[in-house]
Amino acid sequence: MSKKKRRDIPTFSTPIIETHCHLDYLDTDELEVTLTRAAQVGIERIITIAVSPDNLDKVLALAHSSPNIWGTQGIHPHEAESYGAEVETTIRQRCADPRIVAVGEIGLDYYYDHADREVQRNTFEQQLQIAVDLEMPVVIHTREADDDTRDILANFSGALSRRGVIHSFTSGLALAEYCLEEGFMLGFNGITTFNRADNVREVVVATPLDKILLETDAPYLTPVPYRGKVNAPYYLPFIAEKVAEVKGCDVEHLLLQARQNSMALFFEGLN
Repeated sequence: MSKKKRRDIPTFSTPIIETHCHLDYLDTDELEVTLTRAAQVGIERIITIAVSPDNLDKVLALAHSSPNIWGTQGIHPHEAESYGAEVETTIRQRCADPRIVAVGEIGLDYYYDHADREVQRNTFEQQLQIAVDLEMPVVIHTREADDDTRDILANFSGALSRRGVIHSFTSGLALAEYCLEEGFMLGFNGITTFNRADNVREVVVATPLDKILLETDAPYLTPVPYRGKVNAPYYLPFIAEKVAEVKGCDVEHLLLQARQNSMALFFEGLN
């Protein structure tokens, strides 16, 4: 039996901002191809995300390698046990760079538990304080940690002048509603296209258009119809189509609003 032909990547008139991916996982040749293909389908800006002390330098270098790439600085909960005074100093210093647009990826992950949960919570809180002090938005990862995420954010959200995004949102509707009430945005990616992701689509329905961000989390979470292949920013149009379908709106309208949301959160005051 022949395999079903995959669709070509659609293109739209509205430029698209990729708000969360990991370009440092690519070698030089792969990066060049990825950026070229992304530009061809209308991806105008890409935010590549820091996760560990080992890639803070790589992310910063990538953010300076192209006018279309920006970055973040932060320690993922998987790497929470590597956080310390030296790492914090580095993050604080790097966040002064105009190519760094957020503190992240920070948060809690109780699904994998790669780091002690108390250490995760402390590291999350310390990095939220960096964002408070520097008046920067945050990029938050939370998985199977809804209650603790909410409790910690309750202590910080009022002081986070620019709030942030709960990226790759797969948590419960209750946490979504709380975060939206507190002024956070929610990031949606290829999971929205998965057959068994009705819970995520339920959150998409409940999320106002002016609180939606689009992302891939590449090289992970490739959307249908390319699921099974390595993900890349140039698959974002498929995610936009699905989110628009779930919201019952025109995809160009969704893209325009998502771009406005991304610009307001990450690029306020920047060119």
